[in-house]
Amino acid sequence: MTLQAANRLTVAETQIIDAYTNQIGSLPGDGAVLLKRDGLFDALKRQGLPTRRVETFHYTDLKALLRALPAEEPQAVAKAISSLVSGATVLNVLQGVSEVPASLPEGLAVSLYRDALTNGDAAEGLNAFNADDTIGRLNGAFVRDGFTLDVAEDAEIEAPIELQSVHAAGQLHLRFPATFGKGSKATVIERHVGQSGSAALASVVADLKLGEGAEITWIILQGEGDADTHLGQIRAELGTDAKFRLFIVNAGGKLVRQEIHVKTAGEGSDFTLRAVNLLGGDTHTDVTMTLGHDVPNTTSTEVIRNVVFDRAKGVFQGMIRVAPDAQKTDARMACNTLLMSDDCEFSVKPELEIFADDVQCAHGATVADIHKSHLYYLMSRGIPEKKARALLINGFVAEIVEELENEPLVEALEEIITDWLEHHG
Repeated sequence: MTLQAANRLTVAETQIIDAYTNQIGSLPGDGAVLLKRDGLFDALKRQGLPTRRVETFHYTDLKALLRALPAEEPQAVAKAISSLVSGATVLNVLQGVSEVPASLPEGLAVSLYRDALTNGDAAEGLNAFNADDTIGRLNGAFVRDGFTLDVAEDAEIEAPIELQSVHAAGQLHLRFPATFGKGSKATVIERHVGQSGSAALASVVADLKLGEGAEITWIILQGEGDADTHLGQIRAELGTDAKFRLFIVNAGGKLVRQEIHVKTAGEGSDFTLRAVNLLGGDTHTDVTMTLGHDVPNTTSTEVIRNVVFDRAKGVFQGMIRVAPDAQKTDARMACNTLLMSDDCEFSVKPELEIFADDVQCAHGATVADIHKSHLYYLMSRGIPEKKARALLINGFVAEIVEELENEPLVEALEEIITDWLEHHG
């Protein structure tokens, strides 16, 4: 059903149409980019925001949840913050505007995405991922800035690269295309921080290509404000023998949808997903993944841990597709949830589509509260109940973070998780 046929635009849909009409003259881009923007916007306008009738948004009715867009705040000022770990190469995006630092480590090339929009280089990548790609269309229509990353062949970037997006209010739409050359190694932290109580809307698309034998760790640390909407998407294509480790920590935001789309395009490639979702208040957080095993001899493991308080609602959808030629695929997925109140919810939808016969594939999900005997054991040794609960929850999620095998990163993420639990527990 199109917006025109329904003739019942929501406030947010009307604001999207008005915003594009008002901004099209100031959005960066040559003729090819503007043509792509128009196509993405027209498709978004025709389809409208997705409802429960769209299968991939069945648990996240964006038409109902996204009630209004935050107003533009031209006077809003965001301030840079300290890097997550000492020594990181920080690429700042303050209030939606990117800035390349004066010095970069050897093997890393960085350019402003707004320059790629202006000269037309970005046109080729401004595409919807699939027929239901609301985030890709919204982002492609409105994107203004970001960074283009290129890691050279055989380069080993020792210190993490931190893409630090900080905002105070309003709207920002960012893109992070990144190419990792053959045999390269790097850790990238995609970090999102809200600095005010005013509502903000952030859409972010990262488009990654891993060359043969590349070993890349990508961390998404989402710490938006209590009134913010975060619509994120990461697309990754893995070459032969490439290893891609994706870590996600959701610890903020009012409405969050993080999409993951991965394609194992080269034999011997391996994908690892580890996610921690910390949900409280009346927030809604959705992590949705599609993973295509398209060639033989590829592997993947996904482990998602969720802690849900108050009236929060969470979603994990994971679709693994094994193509007919993808023999010797080994794919395993697990989602484990702690429900900490009677009013919270978490929906899990793991899926496998297998068209090859020589494979090992499995998925599972658990939902529980803290085991009373474990709580009693700690309390009987003089630990207050609130502290005992926090220790048990920390243990539940800590083993996910510890898989990073990078002590400064592990300590920094554990501190964020501990602070969140102290505030919400």
